[in-house]
Amino acid sequence: MRNSIRFTVFEDSEPTNILHALSEEITLLHNSQDIETSFLILPAGMPDFRDFNDFLDTAQSLIELFDWEGIYQLVGFHPLYQFADTEPDDPENYTNRSPFPMLHILRESSVSDAVATTHDAALIPQRNIATLDRLGTIALKARWRSCFAEHQAT
Repeated sequence: MRNSIRFTVFEDSEPTNILHALSEEITLLHNSQDIETSFLILPAGMPDFRDFNDFLDTAQSLIELFDWEGIYQLVGFHPLYQFADTEPDDPENYTNRSPFPMLHILRESSVSDAVATTHDAALIPQRNIATLDRLGTIALKARWRSCFAEHQAT
């Protein structure tokens, strides 16, 4: 099994510096076919979800500027992720929640390959939401808190 997932922790909180780190990460991915996908983890960056969401638009502009559109795609994860037209506690928001703000850089070709080889791939988001709805907000909040329990106990 190859080590094809890269995790990079970037401690800076300045959006311009985060964009620079994102550019470097995509360039590294572009120059190394051994790396399939990369997570840029931002523990100090953008604790406010609205700022993060606005930043995703800027990050997407970077992809377009460097003609990486159609080659790479970004998915944002955030501790307070909230889809449009949902309430903060709606279970579906947990599909994109993470302990820290993160940018997931995916190769479009890998996404296409995965979709082509997965039965009913288009239904995955609906199945994920249905699963989270069945678990319910109380269970999801408890699971979310448990992610931090070990860290807080040390």
